[in-house]
Amino acid sequence: MTAVLLSLATFFSTLAGGLFALRLRGHIHFILAFTAGVLLGVVAFDILPEILDLAASEKTDIEGAMVALIGGFLLFHAVEKFVLVHHGHEADYAEHRHPEVGVVSAIALAGHSFMDGVGIGLAFQVSQSVGVAVAIAVIAHDFCDGLNTVSLMLLHANTSARSLALLVVDALAPLAGILSTLFFQVPPSILILYLGFFAGFLLYIGAADILPEAHSRARPSTALGLIALTAAGAALMFAVGRLAA
Repeated sequence: MTAVLLSLATFFSTLAGGLFALRLRGHIHFILAFTAGVLLGVVAFDILPEILDLAASEKTDIEGAMVALIGGFLLFHAVEKFVLVHHGHEADYAEHRHPEVGVVSAIALAGHSFMDGVGIGLAFQVSQSVGVAVAIAVIAHDFCDGLNTVSLMLLHANTSARSLALLVVDALAPLAGILSTLFFQVPPSILILYLGFFAGFLLYIGAADILPEAHSRARPSTALGLIALTAAGAALMFAVGRLAA
């Protein structure tokens, strides 16, 4: 039940990101910097300790989880580079605008958001505290997904109405992903691998995607402030982890 309730937060976070893209995009770099810190904090203070605890209880080593971590990082790197899920540097090629490209990219983001929901559901199968921590990370990340969905649609000359329709699809996707995990259970040995894989995914979008995007959108004079916001995001997750322990 907690997972389903938190999924409602992912819905509103995605919507907020999309609406932000329509109105206040000039200030998004501050939110992106904080979001990156949240994601890094979840990996360092929640997921990796949980991997160690699960490995100890199952009397196994963490080598498989670390391989899964690298695999998750590289897989999402490949997806971003070859499938073009995120908008990256599309603005460099603004003269090539095709509405169908925006729609396909937005649908791909919705599929990605569905897997975010699956991630929350599986995390709750590990423990309540890990589930809450992963949900917070996904909620923060989904704001950026909503931003990217609308940005991609508008960049490729789609109408505002169509952009909002795809935004709603993306916002509903995490809820569908969470609900899907109510119908199956994953054994602890597989959950260890999943946590490693999900940690690699969060590391990638935090350190290699969201954080560089935050700094690319800001003036050099704000760099110190952005770093402080990233540290604050990580510190918040440290505090959340200690309170949930």
